[in-house]
Amino acid sequence: MLEDKLVFDALTQQPCHLTDGVFLSEIGSRLRQLIKRDYPNLKDDDFISNQNLLAYRLEFLDLTIERAQTKNDYIRETVYDVTKNKQYETLDVQEAWDRKITFGQKIADDVARFGGSWTFIISFILFMAVWMALNVIQPFGIRFDAYPFILLNLTLSTVAAIQAPLIMMSQNRASDYDRLQAKNDFNVNKKSEEGVRLLHTKLDHLVQQDQSDLMEVQRLQTEMLASITQQLDHLQKTNHKLIAELEGRENI
Repeated sequence: MLEDKLVFDALTQQPCHLTDGVFLSEIGSRLRQLIKRDYPNLKDDDFISNQNLLAYRLEFLDLTIERAQTKNDYIRETVYDVTKNKQYETLDVQEAWDRKITFGQKIADDVARFGGSWTFIISFILFMAVWMALNVIQPFGIRFDAYPFILLNLTLSTVAAIQAPLIMMSQNRASDYDRLQAKNDFNVNKKSEEGVRLLHTKLDHLVQQDQSDLMEVQRLQTEMLASITQQLDHLQKTNHKLIAELEGRENI
């Protein structure tokens, strides 16, 4: 039978059954390269026993694990090198803005805030009504600004002349605040983009790099299981033959 045919191990030149090993052409390319490193003159039709092949399979597993660890270390160092010089802490724009505000800018903001409210409008209307009533009706004999209220016009002009640049100062500060907010949003978005890009890099490493190693390891495990199965099958057939021979001798 084919299983009983003896072949010679190309590494040790010891005779063994066909079920006790495989030919070099049946071995994976990466494991084959590892064997040819020590035996460069091997050919595809050379036979290698499972006992000798086991040592190379274990060495191949160690090299695969070491290579995977090296790749992981490289990815981790790459990620660290990319991020170590691009650290950006999230900025509280309002707090940073309040720290740099001056006393004059604060007054300009308060004037602009009050001048743009209904409180200012209603208060100013009441103020002008009382002013004109006092100078027209003269309830207490007081008349400090007779009609056509020249002093009132001067007061209104003065208030408008002072209020306009204060409001413009506040608007300029609002523009500066918007620019600071936009810069902060840009930095946050950039940091998020870098995080997503690095995450994709890690995923690509897992999918493209480790998957090939995993498939190779699974192939190696399948070959080892297949060789064990063949050896068990050979031993079982040998046992059946021995039992049959013993029964034949007993019948004689």
